[in-house]
Amino acid sequence: MTFKEALATLPQYILPHHFLSSMMRKVSRSENTFIKTLFITQIIKHYGVNMAESMIEDIRAFKSFNHFFTRELKPGLRPVTNEPNAIASPADGAISQAGAITDGNIFQAKGKSFTATDLLGGSAERAAPFNNGVFSTIYLAPKDYHRMHMPTTGTLREMVHVPGRLFSVNTVTANNVPGLFARNERVVAIFDTAAGPMALVMVGAIFVCSIETVWHGEVTPPSATSVQTWQYNDKPVTLNIGEELGRFNMGSTIIVLFGKDAAQWREGLIAGEVVKLGEKIGQYY
Repeated sequence: MTFKEALATLPQYILPHHFLSSMMRKVSRSENTFIKTLFITQIIKHYGVNMAESMIEDIRAFKSFNHFFTRELKPGLRPVTNEPNAIASPADGAISQAGAITDGNIFQAKGKSFTATDLLGGSAERAAPFNNGVFSTIYLAPKDYHRMHMPTTGTLREMVHVPGRLFSVNTVTANNVPGLFARNERVVAIFDTAAGPMALVMVGAIFVCSIETVWHGEVTPPSATSVQTWQYNDKPVTLNIGEELGRFNMGSTIIVLFGKDAAQWREGLIAGEVVKLGEKIGQYY
């Protein structure tokens, strides 16, 4: 760890993550004209947000900063792959890592890994179908579209809310905080698909005010003190490839898992590659 990386990472261990995120939640949802305009204009300027893609281009029309952050795109801008057996990118972002789940371990960065069991809430039974399968981790930057969509058609079996910290999930933090994605608060959705079980893990981060799904609404906050689960066997929720499944109210990371011999990523899908919602990132068998 360099001195610069230490300055960016080590203070995060002592920050009151959830308190800061709750404050940001209030600010981001404020409808005060000065506050929302200030935040929106600064994010657009600093990160280079392409407002020509937004359904709403006039920033004065957004009710709050969060309304801007979770903005819809204009129809047709993100065509969903129609190739047979394709796996589509669930979001706009950049590949953090993509590869094999080796003996239950998922590679994070710079020699750091975490287990699928820890990532999925501590249940070895829940993680077992993904042993020796494949994973892809996609980081959403502040400029990105922040709604998530289905990588392939699936029927929801279970949702899990896993409490935890709220470290940043940027590249510097991922390189230096061990087990980052299995430490942060997250929402896990397990789907049955034509490729077998698929796990979608929506990872929270500092200043991520909430994670929502289309079938439940806001899952977090509030933050629980223990793992919570919801079963959907009696109320099946089926979503087609490309359909919206949820959103981050502020930016973060989504991780996609498939089981052994069920899928493979396309050649060249490597760390740092920019991906767009709906484009083919792999295929299932």
